[in-house]
Amino acid sequence: MIDKEKVEQAVRLFLEAIGEDPNRPGLVETPDRIGRMCFELFGGLEQTAAEPLKKRFAVDANNLVMEKDITFYSVCEHHFLPFYGKVHIAYLPNGEVVGLSKLARTVEVFARRPQLQEQLTHQIASAIMDALHPQGVMVMIEAEHMCMTMRGIKKPGTQTVTTAMLGCFKTDIAMQNQFFQLLGK
Repeated sequence: MIDKEKVEQAVRLFLEAIGEDPNRPGLVETPDRIGRMCFELFGGLEQTAAEPLKKRFAVDANNLVMEKDITFYSVCEHHFLPFYGKVHIAYLPNGEVVGLSKLARTVEVFARRPQLQEQLTHQIASAIMDALHPQGVMVMIEAEHMCMTMRGIKKPGTQTVTTAMLGCFKTDIAMQNQFFQLLGK
């Protein structure tokens, strides 16, 4: 659980450590603002993907379901700087589908944690596989990382692309190709 008081104390110490005065008029409310922001940025720590994925619907046809261009924002666990981009999800049902908004909600559960893109990609795919038991799931994330843009190598616009393939997507090249074709890639 997020402890707002501890976050505020840490922010005051951080401001002092970088040579700032936490009592300066422009900074006096910053610890409170960052404390409140943590509930928004890291609220996924207090959620599970099981909740959004529990409402399912029976289907007769098991045709590919794809939701693409799901915007997300997350925070890199290495530098605590943002990374953001698009998530693309496809799954081949096995008699059940989930409401489309539930895929985006699943992305949010995992994105709202200190995170690695590689881990985020796999967590989304695994949650869908575990909840729906589809024939297969494929997730692709394209993101820009502020830790590469603002610091370090300083290469703005660089996209990091990660994929996770489970079930039939692991071995079925035709299914993988259909995914990329639907993405327009």
